Amino acid sequence: MAMGRPRGFDPDAVVDAAVEVFWRKGYEGASMADLCAATGLRPGSVYAAYGSKLGLFSAAVDRYVDTVFAYGMSALEAPTAAEVVRTWLLGSVAATTGATTPAGCLLVQGALATGESAAEAQEVLAAKRRAGEHVLAQRLARARTCGDLPADADPELIARFVLTVAEGIAVQAASGVDRAALLAVVDLVTARLPW
Repeated sequence: MAMGRPRGFDPDAVVDAAVEVFWRKGYEGASMADLCAATGLRPGSVYAAYGSKLGLFSAAVDRYVDTVFAYGMSALEAPTAAEVVRTWLLGSVAATTGATTPAGCLLVQGALATGESAAEAQEVLAAKRRAGEHVLAQRLARARTCGDLPADADPELIARFVLTVAEGIAVQAASGVDRAALLAVVDLVTARLPW
């Protein structure tokens, strides 16, 4: 069996570069020229490796979730529901206000885009946000089963609340609100949790 020509690029480096472009410019704002300049690939190589701009975007979103958004999965390991929520929100602040990364959240900013070309990208992002909300709700359901949350607590509603606050943090960060102010929001929210 004949082997094809090996790729002449590092797929991890390409996806990392694409994350940066999509995070800064959004799906619609990121042109193929921007992506090619950042990745060092020609358009034909992008299409050959990823099928389309959307394919590269999907790979970039997966990388973002596995790296930047890893705080969400780490938060699930906290011993109490209150600590899960606080850790999740603190992670959101850290991820959206990084000194060397774009402000805001790739998963949220893409959701704010409008336009026909963004519809498929928005679905990719919505699926990731739903997955995050689902795993958080599962963790909170376990907390309820263990007695760490009241029996009448709604894990899905609490998870939606946490994601709503985290997404608001991302929007605030993208609009220039600094880390200290967003940490104060986390303190306010977690000090007033009803459980």
